[in-house]
Amino acid sequence: MIFKQLRQNIDVKDAVFNEIYPPGIQAVADMHWTPVAVAKLAAEYLVEKPGRKVLDIGSGAGKFCLVGAASTNGFFFGVEQRPSLTKISKKIAERHSITNVEFINSNINEISFSDYEAFYFFNSFFENIDILHPIDDTILPDSDLYHAYSDYVKEQLHKTPVGTRLVTYWSKWDEIPSNFELVDSACNGFLSFWKKVS
Repeated sequence: MIFKQLRQNIDVKDAVFNEIYPPGIQAVADMHWTPVAVAKLAAEYLVEKPGRKVLDIGSGAGKFCLVGAASTNGFFFGVEQRPSLTKISKKIAERHSITNVEFINSNINEISFSDYEAFYFFNSFFENIDILHPIDDTILPDSDLYHAYSDYVKEQLHKTPVGTRLVTYWSKWDEIPSNFELVDSACNGFLSFWKKVS
């Protein structure tokens, strides 16, 4: 039902959407998963043409990709290092016949950005420096990893073609190269829309 509503551009409340997840995933949703309204705004900006390939850098339980795939005609790829979350995301996509989405269990530094055309980043590396709000106990905080991942993303984004679109949410902007320009923002400045200009 929720995906049918998203396809018809009917608003879906986060409390309702999050019910598709197991209790443990629901419990951390407010802190770690993109709100539906934010996901729709971001996806609409990133999918400027039908079939645009969007990479979610650290897709968690897949919420951004699932909402984006249901509400636009783009193709969404979520990369996530936790096998358990990738498995949950895949099951939901299959159960609801969402075919324009794919979930990849991998570390971000094993992904080449040249395979994608637009990018979404909800500060997925922050868990490496945040000891107060863990997703689970499988990943231990490591500030060196935060910087290594941010540097990798920055380097990969730097190589993308002029015109590449990026959306960041609650980002410290550590991963954004200087050749990306801020074109708009929403959600009191926490949601930022970028475009590569050189």
